[in-house]
Amino acid sequence: MNKQRLLLSAAAAAFVAFGVAGPASAETLNVVASFTVLADVVKHVGGDHVKVSSLVGPNGDPHEFEPSPADAKTLNAAKVVFVSGEGLEGWMDRLITASGYKGTPVVTSDGINMRTMVDDGKTVTDPHVWNSPVNVKVWVANIEKALSAADPADAADFKANAERYTKVLTELDAYAHSKFDKIPEDRRKVLTSHDAFGYFGREYKVSFLAPLGFSTETEASAANVAKLIEQIKTEHVKAYFFENSNDPRLVKQVAKATGAEPGGELYVESLSKANGPASTYEKMFRYNVDQMAAAMAKSS
Repeated sequence: MNKQRLLLSAAAAAFVAFGVAGPASAETLNVVASFTVLADVVKHVGGDHVKVSSLVGPNGDPHEFEPSPADAKTLNAAKVVFVSGEGLEGWMDRLITASGYKGTPVVTSDGINMRTMVDDGKTVTDPHVWNSPVNVKVWVANIEKALSAADPADAADFKANAERYTKVLTELDAYAHSKFDKIPEDRRKVLTSHDAFGYFGREYKVSFLAPLGFSTETEASAANVAKLIEQIKTEHVKAYFFENSNDPRLVKQVAKATGAEPGGELYVESLSKANGPASTYEKMFRYNVDQMAAAMAKSS
């Protein structure tokens, strides 16, 4: 090796030794979210600084999810864990115990104006907050705060990402209003599998009727189904929808007894696979709005 090459090699070694070989890259945070909708929002806020895993997969039901040993391993390796909270992830405490995870999950729904509902004679909190983009703005703020605490070096990026995505959520809210506000309120009625659209209904004055309560783990009694059928007939509900993450047989049974027409499939608690129509939260929300608005307009 000649003298010039020796000098270049020595200089390169010095640059590496003193950390000036190139710009330092921050560590990518290993993040876990409980289900796909939340995971997508975390990805938008975290950007390139996070690697996000969703415990419940596409088209999965977060109420009836059964964690596996692989899920325990994924959770144990996480730097930050996000849940929506309010009873949605009833399996999370068991998984934390099994995994040995030492942290405390971030409850992204903290600060949302929660609604209550009567389910099987009991007053419960409705956990399906994400079906209103107004609520998801609160998610975004809580996610930004948690990621910034875990990775202060990238806090400015998290803030910029959060602000950008909040604008998207504002646009989604305006889009829904543009579709529903022109439909008479007495026509904004939909039959679905279970009571998961309460926050959507509150924002856009849509009435949802469902044979099941807030959780798909419950079972509808014959008396409640009969009462629902009578209510649908009385209120002239014209369209029914089944959901991507649970069994459509009961809602089809109710629809057959009432004459309601199929409106299609809604994505309520889970995103579709990447090649489906609801592979992100933004696509999911727009898709649901379009499906429901089209059915209501047809019945009007």
